[in-house]
Amino acid sequence: MTIGRIISIGNERDLNIMRVIIQRVSEASVTIEGAIKSSIKKGFLVLAGFEETDTTEDLEWTANKLVNLRIFDDENDQMNLAIKDVGGDIIIVSQFTLFAQTKKGNRPSFIKAAKPEIAIPLYEKFVLLVSQNLGKPVGTGEFGADMKVALINDGPVTIQIDSKNRE
Repeated sequence: MTIGRIISIGNERDLNIMRVIIQRVSEASVTIEGAIKSSIKKGFLVLAGFEETDTTEDLEWTANKLVNLRIFDDENDQMNLAIKDVGGDIIIVSQFTLFAQTKKGNRPSFIKAAKPEIAIPLYEKFVLLVSQNLGKPVGTGEFGADMKVALINDGPVTIQIDSKNRE
C-alpha cells in the first residue's frame, strides 16, 4: 500500500523569500551616470531582491547555490560546470522590482520588497558571501542608483532562485 503525502504550499505572496534572477552572460556591465561601475566577460549577471524577513541563512544558502549552480557547458555540451569551474565572474545588482505585485490594477506595488534600511545591509552581506564562495571579488551596481545594465545573455540561460523554495 502506498501512502501519499499532501504538502500545503500556500500562496507565494505569503512566503518571505530572497529572490535572485541569474543570467548566464558572455558579457555584462553596469553604468551609472555615464561611468562603468562594473563589467565582466563570461559569468553571471545576478539581479537580487530582498524582503524584510530575509535571514543570514537565506543569504548563505542562496550564495552557495549561486556559486555552485552547474549551468555552463562541459566538453560534451552538457550543463555540468559551475562558475568556479569556468573561471567566470559575477555582477550582482539589487533589484527591488523582483517583488512587483501586479494582481490589482496596472501599477505594480512593491510593498513586499525590503525598505532600503534593511535591504542595503542584506545586499552588502550577500555580495560579501558570494565573493567569499567564489574566491574573488564580484562586481556590483549601486543601491538606489539609476543604473544602465547591459548584457549579452549566453544561451539564453536565465534561472530564478527563491530562498524558501529549496526543492
